[in-house]
Amino acid sequence: MMNRYFNNALYVATALAVGAGAPAYAQQAPNTSAGVDELSDIVVTARRVEERLQDVPISITVFNQGQLEDRNVLSIQDLATYTPSLSAPGTFGANNATFAIRGFVQAGNTTPSVGIFFADVVASHSQGQLGGGNGAGPGLFFDLANVQVLKGPQGTLFGRNTTGGDILLVPQKPTGDFGGYVEQSAGNYDMERTQAAVNIPLNDQIRVRLAVDRETRQGYLDNVSGIGPDHFGDVDYTALRASVVIDVTPNIENYTIVSWSTSDTNGDYPKAFGFTPGASAVAPLISNIPAQIQATSGHFWDIENGDPYARESIQQWRVINTTTWTASDLLTVKNIMSYSQFKELNNSNIFGESGGPGAIPIPLGTTNFVVSVAAAPGSHNTAEQTVTDEFQLQGHTGDSRLTYQTGVYYELNMPLGGFQSTEATTLLNCINPFAFECTDVVGRAFGAEGFVGSEELSSTEYHFRDLGVYAQANYKITDQLTLTGGVRYTKDESDGLSQVLAVGYPAPNAPGYTCAFPPPLTTGGTSAEIQNNHTLCDYRAQENSHAPTWMFDLEYKPLDNTMLYVKESRGYRQGNVDVSQYGLGSWKPEKVDTYEIGSKTTFDQVVRGTFDITAFYNDFTNQQLALNAVACSPAQLGTAQCPFIPSPAAGIGNAGKSRIDGVEIDASIAPLPGLRFDFGYTYLDTKLLSVTVPPPPPGFTSVAFPSPVGGPLQFSPKNKYTVTPSYKLPLDPSVGSIVLSATFTHQGSEFNSQTAPPGFQTLGPQNNLNLDLNWNNILGHPLDLSLFATNVTGEKYYLATSGIYQSFGYDVAYLNQPTMYGARLKYRFGR
Repeated sequence: MMNRYFNNALYVATALAVGAGAPAYAQQAPNTSAGVDELSDIVVTARRVEERLQDVPISITVFNQGQLEDRNVLSIQDLATYTPSLSAPGTFGANNATFAIRGFVQAGNTTPSVGIFFADVVASHSQGQLGGGNGAGPGLFFDLANVQVLKGPQGTLFGRNTTGGDILLVPQKPTGDFGGYVEQSAGNYDMERTQAAVNIPLNDQIRVRLAVDRETRQGYLDNVSGIGPDHFGDVDYTALRASVVIDVTPNIENYTIVSWSTSDTNGDYPKAFGFTPGASAVAPLISNIPAQIQATSGHFWDIENGDPYARESIQQWRVINTTTWTASDLLTVKNIMSYSQFKELNNSNIFGESGGPGAIPIPLGTTNFVVSVAAAPGSHNTAEQTVTDEFQLQGHTGDSRLTYQTGVYYELNMPLGGFQSTEATTLLNCINPFAFECTDVVGRAFGAEGFVGSEELSSTEYHFRDLGVYAQANYKITDQLTLTGGVRYTKDESDGLSQVLAVGYPAPNAPGYTCAFPPPLTTGGTSAEIQNNHTLCDYRAQENSHAPTWMFDLEYKPLDNTMLYVKESRGYRQGNVDVSQYGLGSWKPEKVDTYEIGSKTTFDQVVRGTFDITAFYNDFTNQQLALNAVACSPAQLGTAQCPFIPSPAAGIGNAGKSRIDGVEIDASIAPLPGLRFDFGYTYLDTKLLSVTVPPPPPGFTSVAFPSPVGGPLQFSPKNKYTVTPSYKLPLDPSVGSIVLSATFTHQGSEFNSQTAPPGFQTLGPQNNLNLDLNWNNILGHPLDLSLFATNVTGEKYYLATSGIYQSFGYDVAYLNQPTMYGARLKYRFGR
């Protein structure tokens, strides 16, 4: 199957290359707002310098701001919908979703396999209890020059190592012209969005750009319980950005960006499904689940919440300073420095159980959750700050045959204001868990401090230090043949300190304290001693890793408009620790050897367009993948292995070996004046070759990788494609420019987890149809009107499941968005 796809794709690439004998026409990223006839050069910064997309031997998908708006891209999950090779599994909702490229997945609290960069600076390394995120929250996708999705290891030139790829968000930079825009949007679910930007040249040396993005939208998930918010999946964020460029001297430019965003919503909420009484010994304790599933069966987007205080708040701000000194025509010196903060507060019932009537009577005014989490009073689930600095030298020889860049990168991540703390309750009836007013769901006690349900108070702090030294050069052997080579040495340190207390209730409102981690990991003590001195539960862990990475490619241009390349690269992702868990809380670095062959072709004879294709093979060693732990049953409680039933654990393990291969295609074709087709396709073939399963931690009977040996990896659909036809109406220029476009995306079935309920180990296909109408320069005025609709056909599917089926006898899933539609009106002023 793999060979067939590869051969077909290579045949098409060869046919297009043969027909492309004339000089290349100018090409541009598809922008329906600009008109489908405008085809000029796309400029990307994939190699830290400005280059034509067609000259860069990297598989890249590019979106400009017009495309992002036309597709209503507001989050990382929206971006993944339109990008072949890119997935964004949201195990704990959209704001905690992570990127996966070519099957390279960020699981739990692993370092991202896909780096997210804004203005050449990597997103904050946030490590909270729920994992994911890493600074890619709301308020990023506005006033951008473009978004570039780089596929495959990019660890030579970019700060912090990544194995899957990088996503570069390039903001609009201040220019020497006064101008700007104001844009207002409205749509269903009471959506309102205001965007505005103004560019102000203060004088010949100082240029300023100010931008704002504000959106609110009612949630599309209807809560039928009557407890807490009426709707989930809402939007409520504000983002501000200020940029200043100062020409200190004719040869020195200082560029500063200050960005701030805040989001305060009800959060996402999962939907319960798949209850099987005999699947888990714990299932009889939560027999209210069938009634909950029945209560939400009337409508796909119905959910049943039981947390009256559900909330998700994210705050982040960052300052980036880039100083560029053009020392001579042959040498440029650059320094990029940043400081950022990231804080998240998440109160939610993460496994979707409403606390409704079940086998255990629940007193009025209390809650009964399988697992609920909340930030401890006065704290955040995540609160970290990051400092980065990168010093670069870029240059070339006088004849420009040799170009090079070298640099040093340093990153320091540390706590923001001490411990970040999360409280989680499991199988408890609680009036106020922070006041320890709880009752065990079965009232069972054994020993002085025995219990079934538990309350976990987890306080953690992390320090990360990352150092990288790199160099890369391009040498033109001939005018048609270029050799590129790069090497990087990276050293990473991860340190964690935690105080994790397990609080049980042998009697109502009578808490008993123990350290969740047994001696000698912690000192331990009596319940009273631990209650008065949490340092008795101090647990420290450290993971240091270092490795060289490299990249070599050979580029050949048989024609001016055709480039062929072969590439070999080594990717590395650091090991890490999660001190909120024991037994599954540390893992070693992973490495991947990637081999690619590709071509980039521009043609303008029978039809005009571009065709880019890459075939790749990845050989993984010690791949970092999620582990699902199966909780002990009540009958096993009281043993050394099962002192209590903890929250379901999804730790990290080094899987052993796996391989990923496939083909990627990006193409744009304009067969007729005014008509254009943009197409992207990815074929993936993944296989987990071997695993090494660690022993279960206390409270669990076994652990398992979600993917079976010999089977596919998670979140790696074999086929994914997107096609966008655009047509510009043949109207008199005095009327303006009207462009009609539609985007259809298809993602094939993907393996979910072997621990999911029967029938859901594989998630079904995902289809989306979006429609857009853009009328620019209305009747000769600087006004633009856009009408848009997403998921027009109202498709329904699960984005990801939690993997708790083996522990609790049911599972939950996060849902895709329903049909969204609206209109935008933009007024442009100045230049």
